Amino acid sequence: MNYTEAMVRYTTTLSKIAYAVYLFCDNLLWMARTGMANVNTDKWSVRAHKCWLYSVTMNLVRDIYEISRLLEANKVRSSQRKPPVSLVKLAHQNKDVFVDTLKNSCDILIPLTALGYVKLSPGIVGILGVVSSVAGIAALISPTYKLCPP
Repeated sequence: MNYTEAMVRYTTTLSKIAYAVYLFCDNLLWMARTGMANVNTDKWSVRAHKCWLYSVTMNLVRDIYEISRLLEANKVRSSQRKPPVSLVKLAHQNKDVFVDTLKNSCDILIPLTALGYVKLSPGIVGILGVVSSVAGIAALISPTYKLCPP
């Protein structure tokens, strides 16, 4: 809540709230599938996927904001008669933004598929999940891949 950038503060807060609601829905679904609760699993599954979609969307909005800031800084640099940095070099210098964007780009397609907005095969959804998981693990293992504030 104490982030200086308003965009980062709002998107991060909204994402975390949506993810908390997603986890509640997901745990309720788990309880229903194990017989510990009696709820409409179809209805709660849709709610869970909508919350996950909203959370990932807020994360992607934040990623786009970070990328626009990087591109703007690169533009200012090139106007000062310094050579502009290539996109590959910019991504290499800002691994945290690149990895987070990759993870969220993969993640957004999973609830979109579950909600029926996009048609992807289960194999593609599995590959997207693996790529997202590897990006998430990389951020846990090495701080250079973790976008801060989270």
